[in-house]
Amino acid sequence: MAMIERSDTGAVARLTLNAPERMNALSDAMLAALMAELETLAGQDHIRAVIIAGAGKAFCAGHDLNEMTLGRAAADDGQAYFADLFGRCAAVMMAIRALPQPVIAEVHGVAAAAGCQLVASCDMAVAAEGTRFGVNDVNIGLFCSTPMVALSRAVPRKQAFEMLTTGAFVNADRACEIGLINRAVAPDALQSATMELAQTVADKLGGAVRIGKRAFYEQLEMGVEQAYLHTGDVMTQNMMMAETAEGIEAFLSKRSPNWSQ
Repeated sequence: MAMIERSDTGAVARLTLNAPERMNALSDAMLAALMAELETLAGQDHIRAVIIAGAGKAFCAGHDLNEMTLGRAAADDGQAYFADLFGRCAAVMMAIRALPQPVIAEVHGVAAAAGCQLVASCDMAVAAEGTRFGVNDVNIGLFCSTPMVALSRAVPRKQAFEMLTTGAFVNADRACEIGLINRAVAPDALQSATMELAQTVADKLGGAVRIGKRAFYEQLEMGVEQAYLHTGDVMTQNMMMAETAEGIEAFLSKRSPNWSQ
């Protein structure tokens, strides 16, 4: 059974974490499979939006604690394994950010610890009402320090700190209020609502969205003056694209643009 199931609908790729018996935990195999899919998608310009979902009753329960326990059997009590594991997980999260296409998390059931990190790392997220989000490993004596990186960049710092230090879960409505997800929808509408958002993005000029996503994250790390200088350069490059000129001409002529995408 494949750890990741991929299905494409037009320009939208859907990646489904497929280890429902383990609540789609980010095991060594799952991280490797997800990274491989992301590396493939990075070179596929015909795909203009990506959805990450989970099979079974949960989106993702975080790291595989059984594997982590086995890692302690090494002579160094697992120190090298843990360092490598958290490094590989961080690389996957950074690959989502670096992916040219926008990535949307389709979340249901539970998104816990590194699973919540995965949601926070995606560019957007849609969740079913009743979904629970938490960075709860503090309850077992492990502070979610690596999930904290994505979470603290997705929600206000006081909300992130409360989640990290109390281990408490928030529901989908609260996750929407604090900005962890874009919207909460009825469970039976989750897949269609996520696909609608993905298709809306995929219908845009792919080249413009690709350079825009890259610039979005680049400017967040800059001061305001530098950010304006950088994004001015990006917009200038965007204006030089033939398909952008076509889009402007189509708008002025009150017709649909003729984009090859």
